[in-house]
Amino acid sequence: MAGLELLSDQGYRVDGRRAGELRKIQARMGVFAQADGSAYIEQGNTKALAVVYGPHEIRGSRARALPDRALVNCQYSSATFSTGERKRRPHGDRKSCEMGLQLRQTFEAAILTQLHPRSQIDIYVQVLQADGGTYAACVNAATLAVMDAGIPMRDFVCACSAGFVDGTALADLSHVEEAAGGPQLALALLPASGQIALLEMDARLHEDHLEQVLEAAARAARDVHTLLDRVVRQHVHEASILLGD
Repeated sequence: MAGLELLSDQGYRVDGRRAGELRKIQARMGVFAQADGSAYIEQGNTKALAVVYGPHEIRGSRARALPDRALVNCQYSSATFSTGERKRRPHGDRKSCEMGLQLRQTFEAAILTQLHPRSQIDIYVQVLQADGGTYAACVNAATLAVMDAGIPMRDFVCACSAGFVDGTALADLSHVEEAAGGPQLALALLPASGQIALLEMDARLHEDHLEQVLEAAARAARDVHTLLDRVVRQHVHEASILLGD
């Protein structure tokens, strides 16, 4: 990666985007009729699929049931062909467990779990192609799937990554930008309230630059919200036409 210019003198990135510009996002809801909710999303070349079941009775030991809220169960996996590495990851490997935990923390902050005590909500996310911003794509796909399932939420959960290169904050990092190293963060935001559902950094960043990078991620997450809101409205419109309303 040595010698690769991530940001040109004119302010353009490797893929031609400006610093705060999102990759192209395309999404669909209701892609699986068998699930309570489902969605598919493409953010650039990163592609993710989310499926939701529930709320339903606790599976397994009833001792796991929470008396005052629903149990949120999140499982993450990546397809063997999702990266150029072609590495088969065993079910429950460290990366998958960490991602599943992050997703659970994110959606526990957004789903109105108190409306469904002693029940369980299952969220399954699979990455079909990974090209940077994997966590963000998983969150955005799962948000649409939870809404498709009709599960009440406080707000959309919209996620985006950000990095810091040559004194400039970059939003929605691609794989090339992530692989180059440097400070990076992932942000999951509830846009209406501005509440942060999850914030993770994987490298040191001087506090003088933190606010700039965080604002770039938050601004991008709000742009994601605009796009996801449009997808939800289109899905509702299409559903109402099918029902003859």
